[in-house]
Amino acid sequence: MSGLELFAAALGVIAVWLTVKQNPWCWPIGLVMVVLYSWIFYAVKLYSDMLLQVIYAVLQLYGWWQWTRAGQHHDGRQVTRLGAPSVLFGLSIGAMGSLLLGAAMAHWTDAAQPWLDAALTGFSLVAQWWMAQKRLQCWPLWIALDTIFVGLFIYKGLLLTAALYALFTLLAVQGWREWRTDPALRA
Repeated sequence: MSGLELFAAALGVIAVWLTVKQNPWCWPIGLVMVVLYSWIFYAVKLYSDMLLQVIYAVLQLYGWWQWTRAGQHHDGRQVTRLGAPSVLFGLSIGAMGSLLLGAAMAHWTDAAQPWLDAALTGFSLVAQWWMAQKRLQCWPLWIALDTIFVGLFIYKGLLLTAALYALFTLLAVQGWREWRTDPALRA
């Protein structure tokens, strides 16, 4: 555990809490967090997670735009639900990305957990995309992913990050509760 990991974890808690509250400041704070975590994951050879953080950086900018400028009146997105075909499509994309990335990491790198790390990366990208678009289904996917991340980070000795992801799991449960009651879903 390092000071860098502690700082990144603190930013992560703030960013996810702001996301639950639908506050667009979650995105720039999250951007700083993912840049820091890209370095942390590189240091412990979780290369897929490192790559995920780099992609998250781009998605942080996309999410910030979606939450503040998208929509007919450029006033940001509202919470919506995905239909079953869209959920299945997103999960299929996550599975394909997981297999491709896992094979690449297993073949060309010394990644610590190439297949698990790749699967978490592939599906996390789907969850993050859905979150940027304020899709309700992002939360149950985050709950499942964050729970698995906790185990991976304990295994790799990133105990503070494991605790952070346990807190992310609880925040995802709260996000799911709050977003399900959002007035936009009842309109």
